[in-house]
Amino acid sequence: MPFKPADNPKCPKCGKSVYAAEERVAGGNKWHKQCFKCGMCGKMLDSTNCAEHENELYCKNCHGRKYGPKGYGFGGGAGCLSMDTGAQFQGEGTNGHFEPKPMSKAPEGEGCPRCGGYVYMAEQMLARGRAYHKGCFKCGECKKGLDSVNCCEGPDRNIYCKVCYGKKYGPKGYGYGQGGGALQSDTTNIECEFAPKPSAVDTSAIKASPGQGCPRCGGVVFAAEQVLSKGREWHRKCYKCRDCSKTLDSIIACDGPDRDVYCKTCYGKKWGPHGYGFACGSGFLQTDCMSEEQLASQKPMVTIDTTVIKAPEGQGCPRCGGMVFAAEQQLAKGTMWHKKCFNCNECHRPLDSMIACDGPDREIHCRACYGKLFGPKGFGFGHTPTLVSTDAQAAPV
Repeated sequence: MPFKPADNPKCPKCGKSVYAAEERVAGGNKWHKQCFKCGMCGKMLDSTNCAEHENELYCKNCHGRKYGPKGYGFGGGAGCLSMDTGAQFQGEGTNGHFEPKPMSKAPEGEGCPRCGGYVYMAEQMLARGRAYHKGCFKCGECKKGLDSVNCCEGPDRNIYCKVCYGKKYGPKGYGYGQGGGALQSDTTNIECEFAPKPSAVDTSAIKASPGQGCPRCGGVVFAAEQVLSKGREWHRKCYKCRDCSKTLDSIIACDGPDRDVYCKTCYGKKWGPHGYGFACGSGFLQTDCMSEEQLASQKPMVTIDTTVIKAPEGQGCPRCGGMVFAAEQQLAKGTMWHKKCFNCNECHRPLDSMIACDGPDREIHCRACYGKLFGPKGFGFGHTPTLVSTDAQAAPV
């Protein structure tokens, strides 16, 4: 059975099929959305101001002009004489469309740069001191309507949107795209003598005079690609770490004593201090990029017993007489002691500032031993109300 297409209703104005996505219903007929307008003045209609007569649509004003009553009392208001028959719309063509009146031309250089007609104050748009019609104020390439925000004036005395201006006159190549690091090389087909001619010249191949070019490759460094470091000009692609080839910027770049550039990590490994306490955090041993001989020479030496270093008479540790250094000193009664010598003379208990007691024998004791040696004796002077005697002989009864 042969295929038979579905019968779609026809638009009374253009005679073409009307589909459900674009149909407008009026007077029992279906119309296209763009055909649903007044047959006299061309005004777009909707369900509130639409009037239909003999398969033709009108707005309420035009329908009243053409088919409404005329004469005294039938005008815009009561008591008004209206004899308007819509004669001003009689010159229209088919389907309610009429040709606009030709625009009067302005003197050379005084009118709209796009059409040459007079530009009146109510419709002018200004760009570069020249007045455009509002309908002529559009991009010279894509014909997009412009405003004061997205209008760009080209060197050919024409106006463009930002996208077309960038394609035609903007810089091309790496880094000049819609975002940083994008490759934008789009160009228009219209050639213009003002448009820059993009080139793909490797500037590192252009050798500079000795001592004047890029320190990494020796090529000429132009202003569009130069990066400054310590008064020297580098290519942007050459401004990388010497060791790990990481791309640098002004935050992480470090100038080494060999007149080269490094990232902070490689600079710390190669030129930073090494050893105990000089790494990411305090107390961390950083020995990267060091040979075994360097490690052996910079290792901390074996702990020295400072008690064997005798001090001058009356200046050393009272217990051993050795030299007391600041890293290990403990103070008691104005004298300096070694930390390991700072213990009770009787029970050899390690002391601190809370339990150390200075005895009359110029020694130090813990509280318990001090009480036993130098505290009061007899009934009531012990830990309990008993008779305390620390002598070897038996206490008298």
